[in-house]
Amino acid sequence: MTCKGLLLEFGGLPGTGKSTLAGLLAADIKAVWLRIDEIEGAMRRNGLTPEQTGIAAYSVAHDVAANHLRRGFTVIADAVNPVTEARNGWRDLAAAVGADHVVIETVCSDIIEHRRRVETRLSDLPGWVYPSWAQVHRMMAEYEPRTGHRLVLDTTRPLDVSYQELTAHLGADDLHRHS
Repeated sequence: MTCKGLLLEFGGLPGTGKSTLAGLLAADIKAVWLRIDEIEGAMRRNGLTPEQTGIAAYSVAHDVAANHLRRGFTVIADAVNPVTEARNGWRDLAAAVGADHVVIETVCSDIIEHRRRVETRLSDLPGWVYPSWAQVHRMMAEYEPRTGHRLVLDTTRPLDVSYQELTAHLGADDLHRHS
């Protein structure tokens, strides 16, 4: 008998709290946490340019996620997922391996707070430089609005409130069944 994995797809612009929430959840439920930023950072440290890492990082994450999902693990995919193609990649992956798929989109509705976060955060990844506010602002114009069933978390609220909403949406029974 094979276990059914759970893919938790976190998406949203840089500085909206994706990695903060994904990291907390991964630690709490002992999930595999795949951060596109971390994968891209490793690729860059090994000689690839930023232009070479984007799609390749998603491909690496998909392959690693598929292996864990097939074995019944919970995988947290932490990426901007700015366009339909990126989002469909996660959806199609979950379907291909027979995993459950839950989408969580983070937003920061307070533009001043969003800018403050982007301009003041420190990287927790070796050699990784987060995008500037000007880069994030450009991403906003290119970020395709999401449609479909998902949990939208406005992270202008206190972290514990967003986290409680996240875990309530996911359901404790479902989380422990997959972890």
